[in-house]
Amino acid sequence: MNTVFADTYYFIALLNPKDSAHTRASDFSRTSRAHVVSSICVFTELADGLSRSPHRHLFRLLWDDFERGPHTRLVWPDESLYRRAIDLYDARRDKQWSLTDCISFVIMQEHGLTEALTGDHHFEQAGFRALLKE
Repeated sequence: MNTVFADTYYFIALLNPKDSAHTRASDFSRTSRAHVVSSICVFTELADGLSRSPHRHLFRLLWDDFERGPHTRLVWPDESLYRRAIDLYDARRDKQWSLTDCISFVIMQEHGLTEALTGDHHFEQAGFRALLKE
């Protein structure tokens, strides 16, 4: 069974029926048998984005579902991972990668992942395949 990384882009698309990637994200969620890895940083970014939304309550539902999922894994960055992500962030001043992106890239590299549930072109810039790209 393959493993993919879930980016904030994926979770937002799942939660928002008006999102242009909603159908692709929902189809993946409903039909895929892949293992899904994400990070606490992605979930922090998602919670921050929903903090002023009337749909704020959906964060907890998604969190609980992901945390209990039999084919999901949440990575909690330790100091070493965080420092490697900061080094990547600093080294790629030519890119507009967020620190959360860099943490995701380091996690993906460490786990040998090549595909991400995202439409964010930054993942492609970093050498990964963006599965939700139009």
